[in-house]
Amino acid sequence: MARVYIGLGSNLNAPIDQVEQAITALNTIEHTQLVKRSSLYGSKPMGPQDQPDYVNAVVALETSLTPIALLDALQAIELAFGRERIKGNRWGARVLDLDILLIDNLIINSERLVVPHYGMCEREFVLLPLAEIAPDLILPDGSKLQTFSDKIERNGLTILSSN
Repeated sequence: MARVYIGLGSNLNAPIDQVEQAITALNTIEHTQLVKRSSLYGSKPMGPQDQPDYVNAVVALETSLTPIALLDALQAIELAFGRERIKGNRWGARVLDLDILLIDNLIINSERLVVPHYGMCEREFVLLPLAEIAPDLILPDGSKLQTFSDKIERNGLTILSSN
């Protein structure tokens, strides 16, 4: 079983409910079990600011799925929640966003999947929830997660509900 960290985000259609329901949905993925979840965080949007604030969280899963099979399962959940992938709208509002942040110590750089997630160490809404549930995590390049989480600006990040 691989330890996988998933970042969740939503800023449409009752985002707290979307993230809570998505966490429940993640636990229904075949050959996968939810191990830990962070608090819910409120964050400002990246990119265009003319959209609602986000609700974010990070969960730890144990899975025997291949990375691509897990990606397919996550994208199926996003689709079931009403996620629309609109070309050229990378930073737009969304019902649900599920990102694979880490898979054990794997480094993957394929057309469909990049792990570790390319922006995770620069995004407070990913880094701080991840540090909450895995404070001693060592990244695939040997660096400590805490090194990044201790230095990152909060940019208005707030805890909406503790877990």
